[in-house]
Amino acid sequence: MASTSSETVASTSNAASSSSNITEKLDLDQLPNEMHEMRIRDEKTTGHYDKDVGSNVINGNGTEAGQIITTVVGGRGGHPKQTISYMAERVVGTGSFGVVFQAKCMERGEPVAIKKVLQDKRYKNRELQIMHLLDHPNTVQLKHYFFSTTEKNELYLNLVLEFVPETVFRVSKHYCRMNRHMPFFYVQLYTYQICRALNYLHRVVGVCHRDIKPQNLLVNPQTHHLKICDFGSAKMLVPGEPNISYICSRFYRAPELIFGATEYTTAIDMWSVGCVMAELLLGQPLFPGESGVDQLVEIIKKLGTPTREEIKCMNPKYTEFKFPQIKAHPWHKIFNRKIPPEALDLVSRLLQYSPNLRCTAIEACAHPFFDDLRDPTACLPNGRALPPLFDFTAQELAGASPELRQRLIPEHARA
Repeated sequence: MASTSSETVASTSNAASSSSNITEKLDLDQLPNEMHEMRIRDEKTTGHYDKDVGSNVINGNGTEAGQIITTVVGGRGGHPKQTISYMAERVVGTGSFGVVFQAKCMERGEPVAIKKVLQDKRYKNRELQIMHLLDHPNTVQLKHYFFSTTEKNELYLNLVLEFVPETVFRVSKHYCRMNRHMPFFYVQLYTYQICRALNYLHRVVGVCHRDIKPQNLLVNPQTHHLKICDFGSAKMLVPGEPNISYICSRFYRAPELIFGATEYTTAIDMWSVGCVMAELLLGQPLFPGESGVDQLVEIIKKLGTPTREEIKCMNPKYTEFKFPQIKAHPWHKIFNRKIPPEALDLVSRLLQYSPNLRCTAIEACAHPFFDDLRDPTACLPNGRALPPLFDFTAQELAGASPELRQRLIPEHARA
């Protein structure tokens, strides 16, 4: 953020030396192989590809600007069939999954995002199945989907999503370029909406996102309404059923995943939230590991060496492993600027080695760090109203104690 001082350079040099020393002491052969692979593996969903779902493209298949894709929607449940055309405008994201491009619905004149992914004909698409279940102010909306084929007879699934123009990643980079920290109010507003979305996903839908990061957090720059997107890694976690541990982008990966745990919980998402929140406060990633092993080194440098009990909670196989003894770094020194104690407290509750000690999404929503948002006079810095924050459904609040409900919904927002 600020210009680099000699003190910063010295600190960086010491940190690099510390990182090197810790890495040398770690017996890397005993850490899971997943940590040495920098590629997210896909899990196949059981079940056969259903040829009746969705609609097929009538015309057009490209993502280049100006190309028009025509498809048909409706035709089920008594709804009339309707032809819809999309004009591709620009590619907004690419990856191993495929491509996301911005398009315009010709009939309605509205912008949409279309995520185009290669589809194995033998399997159903888990992302599509999950997106069918979602209906929340803080999750991106699936408008429609259709299938298209190439000349090589490859099948592609096209998810037509609501278009949200910005991401938290780009907003954060905007402030970095100006040598400024993100306004504290926006850190509160964005983190709260992430937690509210995760409470819905974890408790209502029963889904773990498994890839929370700034790039997957869409935000409207006018209203500051946030929506989680990209459910390509999301999964319903079944107790006792193993899952792959090489999941989640590296900087935001929970330590139990680095340790190769396969029976993890939705607490991995809460670790990611802690990393995102800390990054928004810092202006840079909190744990910028250069590899799977280095990621663990970065975490230990900040949180200190995990205790035997903490290691047991992450992966019992490593309880006898000898780690170098490193003391935890105080949070106020990590942030190196005046951060309210409520913010430090929430970060520390999210970034716990033991998954069962991390606060849940609904507990995070009720944290005092967000009290400013519950103030009846709260509004955006430009004077506009806040996005919807307190319109919880009965399902979202199910199981919450009366005291927790009291904290979650301010008096002025109660019916």
